[in-house]
Amino acid sequence: MYRNKRLKIKREDKVYNIKTTDKKVLENWYYLMTLGRQLDNKAPNYLKQALGWSYHAPYAGHDGIQLAIGQVFDREADHLFPYYRDMLTNISAGLTPEEIILNGLSKKDDVASGGRHMSNHFAKPEWNIHNVSSCTGNHTLHAVGLARAIKYYGGDGVSISSQGESSTSEGYVYEAINGATNEKLPVIFVFQDNEYGISVPKADQTANPYAATNFEGFKNLEIIYCNGKDVFNSMNAMTLAKKYVKDQGYPVIVHANCVRMGSHSNSDRHELYRDEFELTEAIGQDPLKRFRERLIYSGIFSEEELETLDKKAKKEISAAHKKVITSPDPDPSTIFDFVIPEPYVPKKFKDGLPDGSGNSMRFIEALNTTLKEEFRRNPDTFIWGQDVANKDKGGIFNVTKGMQQEFGKTRVFNAPIAEDFIVGTANGMSRYDKKIRIVVEGAEFADYFWPAMEQLLELSHDYWRTNGQFAANVTIRLASGGYIGGGLYHSQTIEGALTTIPGLRIVYPSFADDAAGLLRTCMRSEGPNIFLEPKTLYNDPLAESVVPEEFEVPFGKARIRREGSDISMITYGNATHLCLQAAEKIKNESGKEVEVLDLRSLIPLDEEAVIESVKKTNRVLVVHEDKVFAGFGGEIVGLINEKAFEYLDAPVKRVGSTFTPVGFNRILEAAILPDAGKVFEAAKKLLDY
Repeated sequence: MYRNKRLKIKREDKVYNIKTTDKKVLENWYYLMTLGRQLDNKAPNYLKQALGWSYHAPYAGHDGIQLAIGQVFDREADHLFPYYRDMLTNISAGLTPEEIILNGLSKKDDVASGGRHMSNHFAKPEWNIHNVSSCTGNHTLHAVGLARAIKYYGGDGVSISSQGESSTSEGYVYEAINGATNEKLPVIFVFQDNEYGISVPKADQTANPYAATNFEGFKNLEIIYCNGKDVFNSMNAMTLAKKYVKDQGYPVIVHANCVRMGSHSNSDRHELYRDEFELTEAIGQDPLKRFRERLIYSGIFSEEELETLDKKAKKEISAAHKKVITSPDPDPSTIFDFVIPEPYVPKKFKDGLPDGSGNSMRFIEALNTTLKEEFRRNPDTFIWGQDVANKDKGGIFNVTKGMQQEFGKTRVFNAPIAEDFIVGTANGMSRYDKKIRIVVEGAEFADYFWPAMEQLLELSHDYWRTNGQFAANVTIRLASGGYIGGGLYHSQTIEGALTTIPGLRIVYPSFADDAAGLLRTCMRSEGPNIFLEPKTLYNDPLAESVVPEEFEVPFGKARIRREGSDISMITYGNATHLCLQAAEKIKNESGKEVEVLDLRSLIPLDEEAVIESVKKTNRVLVVHEDKVFAGFGGEIVGLINEKAFEYLDAPVKRVGSTFTPVGFNRILEAAILPDAGKVFEAAKKLLDY
């Protein structure tokens, strides 16, 4: 079995020690450390005074490694993904006490989020210090995606991810390191090991005494173990790690042994699980105190010189406090700002209706053609996913057939079977430059997308959480729905769950022309999009249509697929064709005219088109493939009841799947999913009401 070697800090790698390090450098380090510690100690007082900082995770005991991360970070070339305990990391990287306190008190001028994110989540996106979430360790995937962009574009920097040791138990951390080592990406993973995950001791997390040891079997990975309490050892470790990554192009883990001197956070009472001896021992390992004593003992600094620096830090913090305490709070009227960026607005096809020109295409051909056209148009477009490109195969449905041959393996490539990794690295790579557009097959089937939901949530609130500073330009394609005899994990449609998440655009075309037009608009827009593809229609002649060249469909614009005056069928996806079939049968049997309104776009929703159709026909049947209970149709019914109730001559009815999973046997599938017959019977009852 392959075993990688630990990257040892040799004598020639020890760039820093107390004898050879310039006094000005040592002075700066000490000043940053005392500044950080004073802020760390001050933070809980704001909560006691009911001023804010309701979440604070003290970093005391992590001083050496956090100083080192910030010192090696180059804001012009590197990208830093700190976690919630990284106060000193951010100060060392350049954040001021004012910026730290603005974040702690959740003020309007907080550079991380404008008060929208939790306190103690420090960031400065304009400096490439990224705003990360509270989900521990999931930003490792973003760091890997960012490193992929650095490698592709030939950047001079590295991507740095920082976290506690307990979060390395998360599956997406393994996915991140597996992907980084497989792709040989320039990323440093820093594990700050203080031996506790809140109250859970490390022994309950992993059998190995060091979390990094769990990754020693990974090829193309080097691991450096260092004393995270010691400034010089940490500086040498981080300097060596960065040099190795830049020289060799391989990822490195820096495992830093730290000590947690305080509680996990201000809501944690660590005396409930740590005895007095342990607490006393932890305080006795205080890195700042030891560094201070070392500076004095060496004769480089006097007690008075360091006291002067302490007083200077106190004065700077006091001035910052006075300024921040009177600064404005966030304006509640701004809560709807930055939910999602403004989308690309179609230029020629403003209403999303074809002009009669073009070639007839099947659904799958429209997708494949549009992907290729957009890849030719924008060289900064990428696609990956599981089974996306291997020789002549282009995905399990061949939607991406021929793309890798034309655009190469660096733009079109396979990902591991790890939905978290697929979506999380898309988030990270899109952070490198706004011109980048990424399309991913989020899962081979929509049913398999659930492991990526945490990463989807990240995509959905990145723009809002950063106060408009970053939006992931990612389109997630999902082969959705049934009617293929696929059963569990191959026949579900999941828009009912996805549409509850703010910050996403969600589209669900029914015909080849709309598939092409909506995909093009998704790929040209800023912000995250979900593109749901009814896979049973890929090669179905029912979905074939003439697709104009460069066809575009705007978001939030429904399309009348059949004009009518007696009843409206509001629908999308596979159900559109069921409605059209039922409408034809109703016409033939009763002469009644059915209007079929194809929503195409679920979020944003064309409310105006829905209401206008209700006004025209006075009867409404909402039809979708998803379950009726808690399905998206319920939102349509609610909209009609609120805004068009007075135009109704009958209750709004719904047709969809039963509140069960989809069975594999075709007999069971037919009993569960809606069909044209069920739509016909429901419409008949409404017409007779």
